[in-house]
Amino acid sequence: MSTVAKLLGRKRVLLEQLESNPGSNERDEIERLLAQIDTALSLLEPEDAAPPGEE
Repeated sequence: MSTVAKLLGRKRVLLEQLESNPGSNERDEIERLLAQIDTALSLLEPEDAAPPGEE
């Protein structure tokens, strides 16, 4: 599984957690983690992603 796929999977899980109406502290932590994932995704170079079919 490529790095991008792993990050997107983690992002999906965190977004699902946000939909469950977490408490304020948990919401802040989830939003912080989502920001980190978004940053990582934006910084990834094309060679960091696996070629199609190798996920």
